[in-house]
Amino acid sequence: MKKKKMSSWVIVLGVAVVLFFWVKGVYNNMVTLDEGVQTAWSQVENVYQRRADLIPNLVNTVKGYAQHESATLEGVVNARAKATQITVDPENLTPESLAKFQKAQGELSSALGKLLSITENYPDLKANENFLQLQAQLEGTENRITVERQKFNETAREYNTTIRKFPNNILSGMFGFEKKAYFEAEEGAERAPEVVF
Repeated sequence: MKKKKMSSWVIVLGVAVVLFFWVKGVYNNMVTLDEGVQTAWSQVENVYQRRADLIPNLVNTVKGYAQHESATLEGVVNARAKATQITVDPENLTPESLAKFQKAQGELSSALGKLLSITENYPDLKANENFLQLQAQLEGTENRITVERQKFNETAREYNTTIRKFPNNILSGMFGFEKKAYFEAEEGAERAPEVVF
């Protein structure tokens, strides 16, 4: 009778140990993936900050050539200020917070587009070495933004998939791991722009 009771305890203890190590492994994997999402988000913020840092130099360079374009220059400065004020906590990447961030960055992109389009009217500005370097840096930064947003979405997808799979979904709910939002195409991006000559 004693042997039977002891073997039951050994089995229960063995199951408990196996269960502990399984939960530990799943939990640590979710933590690792969550940290990956936060790191990817930091990279997204870094490239947006790089763009924001280039803008004052670009505006000042254009200002020297295009004084009467003050409304456009003001628009860029205001859009930059608005975009840099909006921050998103990587622990709380909700679709709403990401949409608000993306909207402000989109407004800045639009203002920059207007700024670069007015430069067509100023041949001396287009030939200015400083302007050309800033424009090249800005184009490179826009490409980096695209790459980092894509990496962020891939990292968030891997995390979201892991926490939603069974039985991980039970543990993710118990430990508070929540789905992360994705960058999405801006409204109207599915329509090709109209080109008029």
